[in-house]
Amino acid sequence: MAAETIVITSPTAQAYAELQAAFDHYNRELFGGELPPCLITMQREKRTYGYFSSERFVHRHDRSKTDEIAINPSYFAVVPLLEVLQTLVHEMVHAWQFHFGKPGRRGYHNKEWADKMEAIGLMPSSTGKPGGARTGEKMADYAIPGGLFMQATDKLLTQDFKISWLDRFPPMTTIAAPIADTGDDDGEGGDDLGDLISPLRPATTRRRAPTTRLWRANGPPRMTSWAARLRAAPRPAPKRPTPLWQTPRARLARSPPSPPRWTGPMPSRATRSRSSGRPS
Repeated sequence: MAAETIVITSPTAQAYAELQAAFDHYNRELFGGELPPCLITMQREKRTYGYFSSERFVHRHDRSKTDEIAINPSYFAVVPLLEVLQTLVHEMVHAWQFHFGKPGRRGYHNKEWADKMEAIGLMPSSTGKPGGARTGEKMADYAIPGGLFMQATDKLLTQDFKISWLDRFPPMTTIAAPIADTGDDDGEGGDDLGDLISPLRPATTRRRAPTTRLWRANGPPRMTSWAARLRAAPRPAPKRPTPLWQTPRARLARSPPSPPRWTGPMPSRATRSRSSGRPS
């Protein structure tokens, strides 16, 4: 009984159970339950609310594959709950297109994706506001008033749905307006968490992958481009440049000039002795 209580009150189980409950609800209400199960994760990806990665995980034993929908928990405390749910449905549309449509090139939101978004009540927009482009590389969206998404969201919130665990150290770019909770339908405000939200991030100990062990087991990573191979190739030690004063031309310039060479007849011995002042 004690073990069951720990599982129920575990922050990990509670946080992921809430996201899974939202996924199951929108899958029934917006997609007719046709989306296959996926692995929902929390990832602190820079400058993004979430992402979809098709067949990202594989089961160790039966070799089955599953998709990943990642939600960035850094924004849970600084954006409305509606924005978090929009992100989840946004990525669910990517999952629908992967299994039942034709996705665009990597990172591109094509017309098929935009049409599906609009059909379920989310208007795609490059700016997140009316008037933005419906397709493109980096896309946002906004809820269509009275659309299917808002109807499904209203039904979800009546079930006392919430995101319980919030990041105390959200990105500093959005710390100016923290929104901890949207409140209930009876008009009561959300909890005041202003004293718990801080732009100062504590020291974090990161565990790095043991690359040496991986290399011993699987070999070094394969270089796929010539540029990468050239960068990884060992470079010879640079040669020490020869100083300017040690070059042959410099030594020739510094040597004293040689005396002029005598081109006339050689003097006799007596002449040489008289010229030197010695008796002959």
